[in-house]
Amino acid sequence: MHDCPPPADALDRWLTAYPSIKSKGRYGHLLLEQDCDCDADLIAEMRPYFESAHRDARTFFHDQMGIDLHPDADDPAAHATYPTCLPPITRRGLFGEVMAGMVSEHYELVGKHSWRIPVFLFRHHEDAEHYLFALARDGTRTRELFGRKGSDFIGIALAADGSVARAIVGEAKWRKDLQPSVMDDLMHGKLVKNKKTGIKARSGKGIWYQVNRDIPAPHGLRQLQRLLRELDPDGHSAAILSLDRLLSVRNATPLPRTNLILIAGGDVPGRDAQTSLIPWEKMPADYTAPHALQVVEMILNDGDTLIDGLYDALWPAP
Repeated sequence: MHDCPPPADALDRWLTAYPSIKSKGRYGHLLLEQDCDCDADLIAEMRPYFESAHRDARTFFHDQMGIDLHPDADDPAAHATYPTCLPPITRRGLFGEVMAGMVSEHYELVGKHSWRIPVFLFRHHEDAEHYLFALARDGTRTRELFGRKGSDFIGIALAADGSVARAIVGEAKWRKDLQPSVMDDLMHGKLVKNKKTGIKARSGKGIWYQVNRDIPAPHGLRQLQRLLRELDPDGHSAAILSLDRLLSVRNATPLPRTNLILIAGGDVPGRDAQTSLIPWEKMPADYTAPHALQVVEMILNDGDTLIDGLYDALWPAP
């Protein structure tokens, strides 16, 4: 289970927050700008949260690979430990997904709900499992990974009786240089040339498309329920039961939902401070889903340094 609170002091020191709530409380925008350099202290403060986020998947993948996690085991496949051994691009994707959880738990988002992430869904990264199984047996079998299918991030808000009252469903992306053309690729899809006219236009298959067409109760909620049933059936019994009702095809109960879009990446020359790439004054016209929307833009100066330093520091050798 994920049981580590966000590193509040580190976040408040590291990032300056510019929040806004618009469209009659249905749209929240949060701009986060880096305010101090990444250093060993920041990595040390953030490390416990990242270890907590990855602990379930680490245990699951190592069991699947046949790796002994005991510090005295001296396992010959120790080069394939999760998530440290993953390729840089995959690490950056995971960083965005963990930050979606950290932001949801630490900052006040649209609706002022108290979000919890009982467990992250990283064990359902099928290609990572295949990659790690091969790598543990042949250290030269490195390659890029396909992303995990489904929503990048799932969190819940619980009612007083422990049942699930609301879900937050997120898309989280990392890009090295956050400039307008990159954001257009993310939100509206890449430019594609029409074979007949030769004219390039956006594919329309970006984040807006994914969020707008998502089903009300995504598959990740079923994955979350099954993990709760496996890992903490007594502590989350009311949540498990309520998710059974909410996810039933025949008797499905509509679940109130908030959509989260988190874009994290590096600052670029020419961007003025406190300037966002997604409009914050009102609900973006491209968003057509019926649920409340929270956008988070995280602008970093040395994100690559932080991500590599952080993932290299996870589960240090005793």
